Amino acid sequence: MTRKADRLALERAPLVDTHQRRITYLRLSVTDRCDLRCTYCMPERMQFLPRADILTLEELYLLARSFMARGVRTIRLTGGEPLVRRDVVDLIRAIGRHVGQELDEVTLTTNGTQLAGHADALARAGVRRVNVSLDTRDPATFRALSRRDALPQVLEGIAAASEAGLQVKLNTVAMRGVNEGEIADLVAWAHAQGHAISLIETMPLGEVDAAREDHYLPLSQVRAKLEARWTLTPSEAYTPGPSRYFDIAETGGRIGLITPMSENFCAGCNRLRVTATGQLYPCLGGGERVDLRAALRGDAPDRAVADALDEAMAIKPYAHDFRIGAGLAPTQPRHMSVTGG
Repeated sequence: MTRKADRLALERAPLVDTHQRRITYLRLSVTDRCDLRCTYCMPERMQFLPRADILTLEELYLLARSFMARGVRTIRLTGGEPLVRRDVVDLIRAIGRHVGQELDEVTLTTNGTQLAGHADALARAGVRRVNVSLDTRDPATFRALSRRDALPQVLEGIAAASEAGLQVKLNTVAMRGVNEGEIADLVAWAHAQGHAISLIETMPLGEVDAAREDHYLPLSQVRAKLEARWTLTPSEAYTPGPSRYFDIAETGGRIGLITPMSENFCAGCNRLRVTATGQLYPCLGGGERVDLRAALRGDAPDRAVADALDEAMAIKPYAHDFRIGAGLAPTQPRHMSVTGG
């Protein structure tokens, strides 16, 4: 971004919405494409976006700079699967140069399939921790969930990330009748490997081939089962994300609970999401959006982006309204891979 653009952005106030929540965390999607087809996320025959609609790496970097100038301290790259995008490490490296200055950290969420080949480069680019989606360590269950036989690559990627010095946090979607019976063992394994783990309730975003309500599992039920086995104590740990953390005395590790369905965390929301096409969604569960791609590609991009960020603050809702049940359409028609995880 030009110095003029930096000055213009800095003239604007930090990002604060109408509910007086300060925005310090950006989830920036670099692609909607993924090399898995997880049943709760997308259909097998997923229609991906035309490549011409996707922001260039330069445009993604310009947006990152605009958000930094308005007070964003954490940038998480997402997808789809961010590591399937060619040269994405170049973008991470460019953003990573700002860590310790405008940024506290740059990180990413990945399914792990490509992580073994990128872990060292990510560490050199300034990444210090990664979130890896892992719903099961059972090969048959993994294959059924992801529609791909990629568990060995994911486990290799997790090991490579640790070897490269990256902190790993596992993200596990808890699903009734799917991985419900192995959650405690997955937590124990994660902690034995030195990894934190967060459990997530499934969310009604986009049409999928299965009935989500059949597998929805409130984390209050999962927590009760874990507390029958272990001692969970509320943790003082903090990350910019939505997890509520608990320390487990017996394993010496930490577990996070992300409860968008049963107990939303919207009062403290500090996040914005930008899709790979430059659509800014102030709320994951809302339809409100601002077109940053149009702003970037217009006649006065610096001012247009700054104006668009102001507009996003004005339309950010207080809370999402996720509902799941038989006969109910998804809360939003767009898939999580489109919005950015």
